[in-house]
This record gives sequence, C-alpha cells and structure tokens, in this order.
Amino acid sequence: MSLKNEVAILMRGVAATVVMARFRTLADHEIAEKSPGEVVTIVDREAERLLYEGLEMLGIPARIVGEEAAAQQPELLDGIGDGLVWLIDPLDGTANFAAGRAPFGMMVALVEDGVPLAGWILDPVSGRLCHAEHGAGASCDGVPMRSRPTGNALPVAALGTHFMTPERAATVHALADERFERVPVPRCAAESYPRLVLGQNDLALFQRTLPWDHAAGALFLTEAGGVVTDWTGMPYRVGRGVGILAAADKRLWTVGAEHLLGLTAGLAGREDCAA
Repeated sequence: MSLKNEVAILMRGVAATVVMARFRTLADHEIAEKSPGEVVTIVDREAERLLYEGLEMLGIPARIVGEEAAAQQPELLDGIGDGLVWLIDPLDGTANFAAGRAPFGMMVALVEDGVPLAGWILDPVSGRLCHAEHGAGASCDGVPMRSRPTGNALPVAALGTHFMTPERAATVHALADERFERVPVPRCAAESYPRLVLGQNDLALFQRTLPWDHAAGALFLTEAGGVVTDWTGMPYRVGRGVGILAAADKRLWTVGAEHLLGLTAGLAGREDCAA
C-alpha cells in the first residue's frame, strides 16, 4: 500500500473513533486552557497519541513532533527545520471543536530539511481529504486539483490578525479594506488552505507560523498552483521566516504583498510577530 493511502487510512480511523465520537459530547473537565486564550481537549491528546503510534509503525526514519507534545516539551521544536520530520496537528481548530461547531481538521505532514514532502488535511465532518506530494501535484478526495481564484471584483481576503496588537491589526484591516473584500478567518488552518484552492478565498494572512499548522496546507496550495511565502517574500519553509502570506495564484499574491506587507502595514521583517 502507498504511503499516501496508509496515512489517509490512519487519519480517517482516528477521526472516526476519537474526534467525531466525542464531537459535541465533551464534559467541562475534558477542556482545559493550555495557554492564555487557547484551549486543549482530551480529544487533541488522544488523537495525537494514536497518530504518533500509527506513524511510528510505518517505519520511516523520521522523528515525530505533535502539537500537544511540543506544548509540553518545547525543546521538540529545536532544529525542526533539519532532517526528516513527521508533523502532527491532531485537532486543528480546537476552539471551534470545543464549542461544538465546525470547522476543525486533522493535519499530517512529512518534512525534510524544512521542505514539506507530503501533506494530508482531513475534514472529519465531511470526510474531505486533501493531499499533496512535493513535485507531484495536489488532490482532493483523489481528484487532481488546481487552485482557482474566486473571480470576485474585489479579491476575498481572510486575515489572521487576532494575535497582533489592536493597533497593528487596525492598520492592516484599513489597508485591506482599500483593495479587498475582507472576510472572517475560520480559526482553522485546515480549512483556510483548502478555501484558497477551491475558489472560496483569494488571500490568507497568518501571523503565527507553528509548523503543524502550515506544512501540509502550504504544500497543498503550492502544488495546486498557489503561492505561500513568509512576510519577506521568501518561499515557505518549516522553521524559517516570519508570518505567512498565501494566495490562490501569483497575481493575487503580488497584489496582497503590495498592500499588506509594506512598511505602512508594519509587518515585513517583524520578528516579534512569529510567536
């Protein structure tokens, strides 16, 4: 069986038995705050454990780094852009899940020296599975994908400014409103990247660049013909760069960069925006 199918089967099994089995049934004591404004649930931890065990059984000589393990042991992120690494996001969009609403997702990526080699993004509710392999294209539920813009008169932009200071967020919003149709972010990267490929959004801006949030999605979008860079315009790499600007195609990325990444927005080159 191919690696693509082995990982897909693993993810679907964990999503069915752990994630969807507990959706809208969590008790209060099964939800905790792991950092100010961020929650973790028993589902995050159990799903990560099973995904870790399943990936380990594949026998690929890669270290495995999951979001929840890294929250407990930050040193796991040391050298995250070096060597062969499995990245696990067992429940992306945890706040949505804990509140009993979609979207939320599950993501796995295989990365070598910071370059995503393969990525899987599963929507447990619909069963939609997005997959990409470096140099081999992207697919959704087995159908080859090419990213397509929305075609709207104003490009549709979802801007993740919720980790910025209120002042900087207000500046970015004002600049965006001059050129784009600004829409709410889904608070779920596992949903943000497919929206850029499937013609629902044209641009996405992220401040935080936690590796499990972006490796699979960045590969899916770029293999589908989109563009993903840091805020200096360098191609996305795990463990490198500040911020992320993603777009359905090169033209839209250029428009986004011109309006959102200049000195007026106060974003380009800001090292304080990476956390």
